[in-house]
Amino acid sequence: MTQLYVGIMSGTSLDGIDIALVELSSPRQARLIDACCIPFPPAVYQQLLDLCSPGADEIRRAGLAGQNWARLAAEGVSRILERNGLSPDQVVAIGSHGQTVRHHPESGFSTQIGAPALLTELTGISVVSDFRSRDVAAGGEGAPLVPAFHDWLLRSPDQARTLVNVGGFANLTVLEPDQPIAGFDSGPGNVLLDHWTQLHQSRPYDEGGDWARSGTVCPALLEAMLDDPYFQRRGPKSTGREYFHPAWLEQKLALLPGRPAAEDVQATLTELTARSITMAVQHSASTTEQVYVCGGGARNRLLLERLQALLDPLPVATTSALGVDPDWMEAIAFAWLAWRCLERQPGNQPDVTGASGPRILGAHYPV
Repeated sequence: MTQLYVGIMSGTSLDGIDIALVELSSPRQARLIDACCIPFPPAVYQQLLDLCSPGADEIRRAGLAGQNWARLAAEGVSRILERNGLSPDQVVAIGSHGQTVRHHPESGFSTQIGAPALLTELTGISVVSDFRSRDVAAGGEGAPLVPAFHDWLLRSPDQARTLVNVGGFANLTVLEPDQPIAGFDSGPGNVLLDHWTQLHQSRPYDEGGDWARSGTVCPALLEAMLDDPYFQRRGPKSTGREYFHPAWLEQKLALLPGRPAAEDVQATLTELTARSITMAVQHSASTTEQVYVCGGGARNRLLLERLQALLDPLPVATTSALGVDPDWMEAIAFAWLAWRCLERQPGNQPDVTGASGPRILGAHYPV
């Protein structure tokens, strides 16, 4: 039996809302039918970015930003349904991740906004949201969640695979035949790269890594960043803008005798992402035979080149080689998580998040 779900994901990169229409069926099949990305208007982007750090009147601002997020998401859902000739009642549910504005599992919470009740009203489709809270309540990190989907869809009986999702932050999924899954956040993905590009180039991101390619890695800066204790910790672990943020980068720059050129900092930040991923693979996936990359970082040609050079002789490819478009992996995963919730099946992987056991994830807003 096949069912249609919509998955919605907007990550810490704050580049927009990814929306995927997905056909789920047994055994273990998730087929992407259509997808789109709704960019954040500048005002909404700033609203969301401001909420990632403490400020005045946060509760009201979060409420308004969540409504704006839901309206944009509903617009994208409507667009996809229209161009596929579908009505809302043909979709079982929407799995909406919402937008993370604070992630503090060490304090017992992870907060995503996205007005799921409003999203239900605007789309006429049931919504499942708030996927992280139950895992956190069970003592877990609440992240990363996508490895559970990777395990369901992409585990091989005879190949040891490592999947690397590079969004604002990078996370690993280690799938070894006949072994429990492993996974965790390895560190920054695009978040510092995008910040530095916006600051010095007035562009949203470094397309293809071309600006970074024009610079030279600064060994002292790279060493200072990799010396951060986060990179020495073993999983389960997760991170976010609360830890790796512009002030963190400025603190590392302040340790240097002089300030490197902007393009050299960009080159070094790219190397930081590549090195921290490589360290994580070498420490936690020593038997892996293939590395597959997904997320926005899969478009960064320089990053992929550095990963291939650092991990050689391991082959590095994108998840296109496995039949999954790397741009839409996370959105597809949240469609799957909604399906798991409605089927009353666990959506977390305790070996990844550190939760005390499997848990059904999500809060359901019926149409």
